[in-house]
Amino acid sequence: MAYELTGKLYKKYSTQQVTNTFKKREFVLEISEEINGNIYTNYAKMQLVQNKCGLIDSAETGNILTVSFNIKGTKYDRDGKEGFITNLDVWKIEQANGNQNTPANVPTNTTPFTPSPETIDDLPF
Repeated sequence: MAYELTGKLYKKYSTQQVTNTFKKREFVLEISEEINGNIYTNYAKMQLVQNKCGLIDSAETGNILTVSFNIKGTKYDRDGKEGFITNLDVWKIEQANGNQNTPANVPTNTTPFTPSPETIDDLPF
């Protein structure tokens, strides 16, 4: 399932080469919402992977961005203790001025999202 979120670019990090075959780039969106007259600010760390790492290049701190993403979860077992990691994997970034930054292999003119092979996994959720 795909999700969309709009917020202000708070920080972006350099691309990290995690393994010989995997790289990622993280950035943080500042999201503010009003609830019962009070403003609450949250910070969402998002990630770009593989050929999508460059999508954030043209964005500057303070830009308002709309990001499309999938939620990915991984279970691991370390020293007999079960743990979980949740990532917000971004596949499209649109700046407030309407410029879209998408990888060449993701169609931008279709209504339904057609996932690329990197966004498909075999997790049961």
